[in-house]
Amino acid sequence: MTIIRLWLGVTWIYGGWFKASDGQFLTKGAPNSFEAQLNGMIGHSPISFALTHMLEHATLFGWFVMLSEFAIGIATLAGVALQAAALGGFSMTIILWLSVSYHVHPYFLGSDLPNLVLWAAFFLMVRGSNHGRGRRDGGLIPNLRDRREVIRIAGVAVTSVIAAFAGGSFKPKPKAVSHVVAKVSEVSIGQVKEFTALDGSPAILFRTKAGVFAYSRVCTHQGCTVNYQALGNVLSCPCHGAKFDPTNGAKVIAGPAPAPLPKISVSIQGENIVQI
Repeated sequence: MTIIRLWLGVTWIYGGWFKASDGQFLTKGAPNSFEAQLNGMIGHSPISFALTHMLEHATLFGWFVMLSEFAIGIATLAGVALQAAALGGFSMTIILWLSVSYHVHPYFLGSDLPNLVLWAAFFLMVRGSNHGRGRRDGGLIPNLRDRREVIRIAGVAVTSVIAAFAGGSFKPKPKAVSHVVAKVSEVSIGQVKEFTALDGSPAILFRTKAGVFAYSRVCTHQGCTVNYQALGNVLSCPCHGAKFDPTNGAKVIAGPAPAPLPKISVSIQGENIVQI
């Protein structure tokens, strides 16, 4: 059990640190942000409906994921509320599997399923060990009447927050990243152009007299790819009829979509139109 505990604890702390020290993870609109990751998973995951609802508050959910990874990893290593930590790790790994590696084939090439088995085994070993020794501490629901238990849990929470901000101090300085979308000469004023964004998702570019702007083509309802309809000047989802107004921030004007299409930063630089 010690080896499993070390592996899971260290791996999850590293996962939290990796996110905390990534200068883009919590930056809305960044290519490697949690928002961009959600956009990439929508349409390929069996829980796309849930991921779509997370898009509107992607940064908040990004903080939750990062702090949860720190807390679960620290609690696992420190031996605090082990059953609750194991169940938390198990639950989050199920979500990761359904979001990220559900379609990996053959299944053993994905990392989430093996980790899911490890968390399940760890939970059962901790639970069996507690019952075998007649222990009443470290149960599935921590004993909040025990002052020492409360202090230990608070210590895990405070340490998680400190670790998150410590990781943030190691963020690398942002580098200017540009992606050529098209030559200026290829897109006349009044025309649109479909392209692939930096995060690999489908996108669409508009050029007007005022300049250029672009949006993701991933529908915020259930992740289908929207199409531009010149008649009516709207972006329309073929799956459930959502419509977006590209002249007004891609706001929803019809259908079940809960939020506007994500905006993609583009500009004209010399002879090129680039995503920045």
